[in-house]
Formats: sequence, C-alpha cells, structure tokens
Amino acid sequence: MATGAVPASFSGLKIRDPSIGFAKSMDFVRVSDFQRIKSRRTKVLVIRNSNPGSEIAELQPASEGSPLLVPRQKYCESIHKTVRRKTRTVMVGNVALGSEHPIRIQTMTTTDTKDVAGTVEQVMKIADKGADIVRITVQGKREADACFEIKNTLVQKNYNIPLVADIHFAPSVALRVAECFDKIRVNPGNFADRRAQFEQLEYTEDDYQKELEHIEQVFTPLVEKCKKYGRAMRIGTNHGSLSDRIMSYYGDSPRGMVESAFEFARICRKLDFHNFVFSMKASNPVIMVQAYRLLVAEMYVQGWDYPLHLGVTEAGEGEDGRMKSAIGIGTLLQDGLGDTIRVSLTEPPEEEIDPCRRLANLGMKASDLQQGVAPFEEKHRRYFDFQRRSGQLPMQKEGEEVDFRGVLHRDGSVLMPVSLDQLKTPELLYRSLAAKLVVGMPFKDLATVDSILLRELPPADDADSRLALKRLIDISMGVVTPLSEQLTKPLPNAMVLVNLKELSTGAYKLLPEGTRLVVSVRGDESYEELEILKDIDATMLLHDLPYTEDKISRVHAARRLFEYLEENALNFPVIHHIQFPSGIHRDDLVIGAGTNAGALLVDGLGDGVLLEAPDQDFDFLRNTSFNLLQGCRMRNTKTEYVSCPSCGRTLFDLQEISAQIREKTAHLPGVSIAIMGCIVNGPGEMADADFGYVGGAPGKIDLYVGKTVVKRGIEMEHATDALIQLIKDNGRWVDPPAEE
Repeated sequence: MATGAVPASFSGLKIRDPSIGFAKSMDFVRVSDFQRIKSRRTKVLVIRNSNPGSEIAELQPASEGSPLLVPRQKYCESIHKTVRRKTRTVMVGNVALGSEHPIRIQTMTTTDTKDVAGTVEQVMKIADKGADIVRITVQGKREADACFEIKNTLVQKNYNIPLVADIHFAPSVALRVAECFDKIRVNPGNFADRRAQFEQLEYTEDDYQKELEHIEQVFTPLVEKCKKYGRAMRIGTNHGSLSDRIMSYYGDSPRGMVESAFEFARICRKLDFHNFVFSMKASNPVIMVQAYRLLVAEMYVQGWDYPLHLGVTEAGEGEDGRMKSAIGIGTLLQDGLGDTIRVSLTEPPEEEIDPCRRLANLGMKASDLQQGVAPFEEKHRRYFDFQRRSGQLPMQKEGEEVDFRGVLHRDGSVLMPVSLDQLKTPELLYRSLAAKLVVGMPFKDLATVDSILLRELPPADDADSRLALKRLIDISMGVVTPLSEQLTKPLPNAMVLVNLKELSTGAYKLLPEGTRLVVSVRGDESYEELEILKDIDATMLLHDLPYTEDKISRVHAARRLFEYLEENALNFPVIHHIQFPSGIHRDDLVIGAGTNAGALLVDGLGDGVLLEAPDQDFDFLRNTSFNLLQGCRMRNTKTEYVSCPSCGRTLFDLQEISAQIREKTAHLPGVSIAIMGCIVNGPGEMADADFGYVGGAPGKIDLYVGKTVVKRGIEMEHATDALIQLIKDNGRWVDPPAEE
C-alpha cells in the first residue's frame, strides 16, 4: 500500500470536489489543504502545508485504490490496552473535566425552563442522585431570564451543581445566559446557520469563505463573554442537525460532523479560548463511534487535547436505550476516550444517572487497570468506516443427515444456553427460543434463536428430552455440547465444543469422523497455541474470556484474535461468548454486553453473541442478544425507534406517546420510527428513520417520511392513527401476528 509523509500541522481540506471522494459513505480524517491544479491535461493533487511543524504524519489511501490520503496514526492512546487519552482540564463551574479527573456523569432536565420552581426541584433531585452536571434547555429570552432565578434559588438551597445552557438557533440567548450558567452548549449545525432544508447547495471558494466569516462574526461575542465570565463551552455536533452547507460538501456523515465542530473550534482557538469540550452525537451507535474516532484522530494530528463529552442521542427507553448507549459510549471508553458521559433515555432524567454511573465505573476500571493484552500489530481493523468481516457460514457436507446451514444467520447469530430442566417442557422451550409452533412442532421465525448450548446432555434413556432436541436439530437449529458430554452420552448430529488443549492433545479424534467442531478460544493465547486452528475445520469459534479476568481486556483480546485470523486467512465465524456471574444486575448485564461485544461488532468484528447468566430470565437474555445485534446495525428483528429523551422544548408527553406508538407498531422489523418532542432534533434525526412523529406546536404533530414533512398540525389524539395510516400508505405495514 502506497504511503506518504507530510508535516502533521495543516489547516484543513478546503477543496469541494466530488472527484476527491466526498461521497456520503466516504468518512475519513481531514489531513491537509488540497489544491487541484492543472498541469497540461493532468489534474494533480498538491498538499500545501499552511502551518509548518516538526511532526510528521504518515499518510495512506483511505481504502484500497482510493486517491484520498488519511493519517496512518492513532485515534487512541493504545490499540492493545485501555489507556485514557491525555487531555487538558476544562472547568465547568466547580467541576473539573479531563483525563486527570473521574469520568463525570450528567443529564438534562425535562421541565419547562420558565417553570422555575419545577426546574429547581428537578435539578435538586438529579443532584441528589449523584449527577455532576445538569443541562437545561434555553430556547428564548423568557427562558434565559428564568435561568437567573433558577441559579440563584439553587445557590440559596446550597446546590452548587454546575448548570449548562442548551442553545439552538439563538446566539442572543446564549449571550444572556452566559452571565449566570457555568457552561454553554452550542450546536454548530444551527447556531449561526439557518435551519437545514436538506438542499444540495453549490458554493464557490469565496462563498464558502464568506459563510465562515459570518459564523465567526456571530460566534465571537459568545466566546469573548465566556472568556470574561470564566464559562466553559461544549461544541456539540449532532448527526441529525448538520447545516445544508456542511452536508453539501461532506454528506450526512461523520466526516461532516467533525468539520462542523472544527469550524467553531478554530474560532475559539483564534480568540485564545480553550475552556471547551467536543461532542459528536448520533442516534446510530456505529455513526457515533466513527465520528468520535475521526475527531480524536484529527486532534492528534493537530496536537489538540480538548476533553470529550460522550453520548448516543435519542437512544430510547428501557433495555433498548441502555443497550444503544452501552454500544456507543462503552466502545469509546474501552479505547480510553471520554471524560464526561450522558445516557439519553426516554425516561425521567434522574433514571439516567444509575446506568450512566455504571458505564462510567466500567470505563474508569478499564483505564485504571489498563486492561489489555500483550502488544500486537493491528493491520486489518477499519477504525473510521464500517466494513464487516463475515465469517464463512456453514455449508452442507456430503453425507450429513441434517441441514447445518441454519445454525448461524448471515446478519448475525444468537446462541442461547439451555438447561436439562427446560427440555422437560418442550413446547415452553420452543416458545422461549422464539420458534413458531404448528400443532406443537417448532419452526424457525424471523427472531428465532439460531443455536443452543447444552452444557449437559440428557441421559441416553430420556427419550422425551432427546426427541425435543431432535426436533430442534431437524429445523437447522444447532445444538452445541462439550466434548466430554458427547463422548459419554452421544447425541446424533450435535456440534461439539472443544478448547485448544483438547485440540492439541487429540482428544477430539475420539469423535466420529465428520463431527462438527465449535472451538472456544480466549484470544490472549500465544500464537504457537493458536497455530492448531490452521489444521482443523471448525464450524465456528466462541471467543470466551472469563468474566473474572481483571487485567486482560475482552475487547483487546478479541481484536488480537481477529488480527491473527485475518493474517492467516482463517475465515471461521466468531461468536462473542460472555459468561456473566450469578447475581449480576440487569443494567450491568446490558451494559457489559453492549460494551464488550458491541465494541467489536461496531467494527464489523464478529458474527453473533452467546450470553450466559445463571439466574437471569431466559426471555430477557434472548431479547438482550437481539437488541445488541440490532443496535450494532446487524440483524433487524423488530421496529427501530429513534426516541428523544425529552427536555424543556418538548411539546407533548414523550414517555406516554412513545409507549402508545410502540404498542401499536412494535411488530414491524425493518421499519424505523423517530419520535421527537420538538423540531430542534426533528427533521435532522430523520436521517436515521423511515417515518417521523414530531411535535410541531402545542397539541399538534407533524408527520414525516424520511426528512420530508408530509402532514402538518395533526391533533394529537389522532396522530398515532395517522402515523399508522402513513406507514400503510407507504407499503410498510403488516398486521400483527395472530395469537396462537
């Protein structure tokens, strides 16, 4: 692969030429000023370094054959262990943010900001739950005036928790509230730009420069005021609210998100203001992870050290919301990125604090222990754009009596542990595996478990249990059982679980020829121990690192394993197998699965999950597994919801309406519905949704198809039915399945 080297300090990619690769799917780190010049008939890309420096950044093509160069350099401190990225300290009131301090947790009020007493009460409740920082929406002058009363009342009650003003479209409001609040959040997509119309705009270089000058003119007074009063700032990009100007050049992409934030950061730096943090939020965890990585890689090149605020926006509620947040935030925490976090849930704000703390604790533990593996070279993982490594799905072999092609699913597989007790009630077992039943016989459905792990086989004379297993095997559901069990109580057509030691001793050769093998590996074994994988034909690998391991990181061990497999052209499917301890809290299980398996799946590493927890409900484990795959944008088995967490702008009861819509539409896999309390994140977040239900005015709902509003001002009591009719009109509706 060709590479080049240029000085690491450069001012930015300014050319707007689609031939360079500014397609929506092309997400890459901005590395330099490119100038396109004509030399006879040839167009040449010339790298012009506008700020010479001593550091050298090695460049490589963004992808095979691409003319675009990106920095071949780190997006985190270490690829083989969790080391917290070094940042400067940013003061938010009396709370310090940065790598020398604990990961701070925060949330946002949902009250009307003009309701001073209600907002004060909610802030106090949030503070009592242990939040470090609270954000409050400030949309107009009356809300800004109320902020002074809110701050004074809290101080009188001995609550000194820092307050953050959430600003959209209102520079004058930001200037006012900067006099009393500790931090201002600005959205680069709408602070100085008009509301996005999702139009493709054409700009000359002069036009673009004039837009940047306009942003500087509007933004500078706020920066100066924050300097004067000692305030902090968050430059918070949202995937859903990029400006038309940014989207016209960079697409609706992580690349555009980073450039949008950097336009504002350059102004801060020009004015010698450095008390700010960045955020790159999206409702899609995959986009969110890519955007933060691009941002940090860019900061490494520039030599910047600003802290990060992490969050998955519009994550939703319950296990869904916790899972999406764990995938996005947990992935970055494992890489040592993140200094303050917010888990956005469509629930009361104080309910966000507990899962937020659990995630922060997980990140702090990983970095304090520097969990990882021995250093290894990583050449194949794609950090900045999603490209899935798909293992070779099982193929039918000559002479096999049953069909093994269904034991794994092409979009991501769910394996589940099954006990001997469950086999005693076959119909209940089939239902719990989400199989369809026809006269008591199981059949696979859209969200049926693909394979099961049976740690203990029923005795040879237990005909009923063995018949239940035969019926599962007959519908191409895999049954995996340990080598010792299969040797002593053989089950026809079972797949046999072996470890590397059992392979190296040859114990597996006692099995009948042609027996399918499932190999369990830790990922931190020596390369000599892994060599035996080259000599066997495994149906799949289970990546299984004991949960009790403190110093070894599951994520880094798996990355090392995938690197070994790729380097040796071994395309076994890999299932992420996590064995949780007894008594684990449900939120810890969801967050642990999202962080440890999700961190790999968002990089395209892995083909499914197997979650074990001895005392957890079977349906909960199955649903968590499918939620994990869907959250990583793999297997889609239910309706996807993009649901905002509510704030003072919200124009209806989000929790109640969200529950109503879910009750009537939860059976539409492949359909994505956005439920937005107001217009601020409305049309923009439709980037990730097929249909939208958005508060347009008090008591009125606007309906969207994609980013386009198709019906306005619908009375709220009729809006859910109108949404269902809209889904029907677009050919995406199916009737709910009848109860059996």
